[in-house]
Amino acid sequence: MTFQLPKIYPITDRKLSGLSHAEQVARLIDGGATLIQLRDKEASAKAFLKEAEAALETARRHNVKIIINDRVDVVMALRADGVHLGQTDLPVDVARRLLKPNSIIGLSTHNLSQVCVARTLAVDYIAFGPILETPSKIDHEPVIGLGQLAQARRILGEFPLVAIGGINADKVHEVLMAGADSIALISALLSQPPKIAENMRKLLEREL
Repeated sequence: MTFQLPKIYPITDRKLSGLSHAEQVARLIDGGATLIQLRDKEASAKAFLKEAEAALETARRHNVKIIINDRVDVVMALRADGVHLGQTDLPVDVARRLLKPNSIIGLSTHNLSQVCVARTLAVDYIAFGPILETPSKIDHEPVIGLGQLAQARRILGEFPLVAIGGINADKVHEVLMAGADSIALISALLSQPPKIAENMRKLLEREL
């Protein structure tokens, strides 16, 4: 790995927070975030590029890494730190060829078969979920649960594993104990915009 995977891995959401990606990033950094994923399924490519550029400028001032969800083109245009790919996005080997050396690449998986395949690819971490029912995605994959998360941990050995999907603050410790190295959070951090920094800080203090 070329980076330290944090215990809490925040993902931005404009619709949920009502804030620009840059403002979300600023508040998350104030709470102690060191790695943030920008995710926007609704904005046009041009609008997202502009937003991502502003967010990246904020992050760079604080030595915080920015991962872009799905959009390899945006990562290339802005020289962001990396990309998070889904199962139907650009193949990992193609993304790896296109991106600068040492770019971070994460990959979403939704079942144990996908986990086994992902382990053979040139990725820096594997995300597994949804662990629980998630309000941030309507058409999500079937819920996996902590049992399969533990199985994924056994399959991956020490390979970096991020748990995602429906995890609230009360479940963070339980999910970490089940085998996750890191937990990707959206609603648990962003649903109360004035408390984003506070929520981030409390979770880090609890789990570090």
